[in-house]
Amino acid sequence: MNTDKNIQDIDALGENHVGTSADTPMRSDAFKLSSDEKIDIIKDDVRHIMETLGLDLTDDSLKGTPLRVAKMFVKEIFGGLSPDKKPNASTFENKYKYGEMLVEKNITLYSTCEHHLLPIVGKAHVAYISKGTVVGLSKMNRIVDYFAKRPQVQERLTIQIVQELQKVLGTDDVACVIDAKHLCVNSRGIRDIESSTVTSEFGGAFKNQDTRREFLDYIKLDTHF
Repeated sequence: MNTDKNIQDIDALGENHVGTSADTPMRSDAFKLSSDEKIDIIKDDVRHIMETLGLDLTDDSLKGTPLRVAKMFVKEIFGGLSPDKKPNASTFENKYKYGEMLVEKNITLYSTCEHHLLPIVGKAHVAYISKGTVVGLSKMNRIVDYFAKRPQVQERLTIQIVQELQKVLGTDDVACVIDAKHLCVNSRGIRDIESSTVTSEFGGAFKNQDTRREFLDYIKLDTHF
């Protein structure tokens, strides 16, 4: 086996920001262990990494880090891996008969790059056209947050948000644009702190050029309070 070649191939996959599926890659036994059991195992793994790096875990500042990181992984930044955390996005009858585009823009997004486990930070802009039902505005934010809280590729995240809202609302007329900074680009590798990545997914009516243009014009607007 050519180990150097394997390492080069793995590095190239990450550097080229390649995703392999619209679904988050999960093993069939992903939920065999409880959250507490996962935290206990990850805690030991983090401790091993830190000790391998030469850190003194008897130091007061470091001794609690393995547990803190393990809890953060399971309950916070990767909490979106658990189906139990999926938001209950109840829908309501569109009694106002509002038939135009609804846009929720500038949704704060925190995710984690699955290639280097470094942060992705940015904004998501989501829109839909009702086919008879509407969803609470905060639920759109929660759906973005749920799919963001897992190891991600931005392209996949964009698709997952659209597919979930299409399912919830019973319409293909959903769109999402994400503009985000990747610390795997900004803080390592090329270290370009100014660049950001923009991805989009347009469903149904949003594939029409005029409808898409309307949505893109909305999210260019400055919001003042």
